Amino acid sequence: MSKELPQISLLGDSAILVQFDQIISEKLLEKVLFYKRLIQQLYVKQKVEVINTYNSILINYFVAIEDAYSDLEAVKEVFQHNNNTKNIDSRVFEIPVCYDLDFGIDLELIAKEKNLEVSEIISLHTKPEYRVYFMGFLPGFLYLGGLDKKLQISRKSQPRMKIEKGAVGIGENQTGIYPKVSPGGWQIIGNCPLTFFDKNEDIPTQILSGDCIKFKSIDKQEYRQIKEQIKHGNFQLKKLERNG
Repeated sequence: MSKELPQISLLGDSAILVQFDQIISEKLLEKVLFYKRLIQQLYVKQKVEVINTYNSILINYFVAIEDAYSDLEAVKEVFQHNNNTKNIDSRVFEIPVCYDLDFGIDLELIAKEKNLEVSEIISLHTKPEYRVYFMGFLPGFLYLGGLDKKLQISRKSQPRMKIEKGAVGIGENQTGIYPKVSPGGWQIIGNCPLTFFDKNEDIPTQILSGDCIKFKSIDKQEYRQIKEQIKHGNFQLKKLERNG
């Protein structure tokens, strides 16, 4: 692959795939999101879906591409004519998590394996700002980067058949929140009372790739209060705007 341009190719007859270097880094994420927005502008009059991962962008047409050669050239020109990438604007969201042992069903296991107190695990988990790289696995499931190395732990050898909605887990070097009830193999350390995906809303999820989140430890009473506020539509998610 060229050091200057990513690899741009057809994927089947209804998609174009842009592949960057196969690494995971915040610097590359900024580059991916910068070009993702330019591509979305390129297709503003055409119904396509533009999706990013750690190091790639997929342009999904839903139907067979009419003129694949011309569309490939148009995408290549986006990269040829825009070499100076800029950091994107983002938001920092404060995400409440209850780490009570009733929710954090693997906290004691992690504490034993990592030789940490449960309170240290909570402190290490709430300290960083986590970057949202992309969404996948489930609608609203955020892939987050920035987990402290002291908390990195293997997934379950036998995944659980049922993980509760809002469960906060750790798997290898990642942490995340299950947006709905699901099978899963991550180690569970708490539960978040928020809803991360609502198909009935015009924008189903408030948090996007490139945003950051910071976990805040809450007790069970605060957890129940937030649940009630959400139920009555008067909960306000805290966020901070950040210029690129």
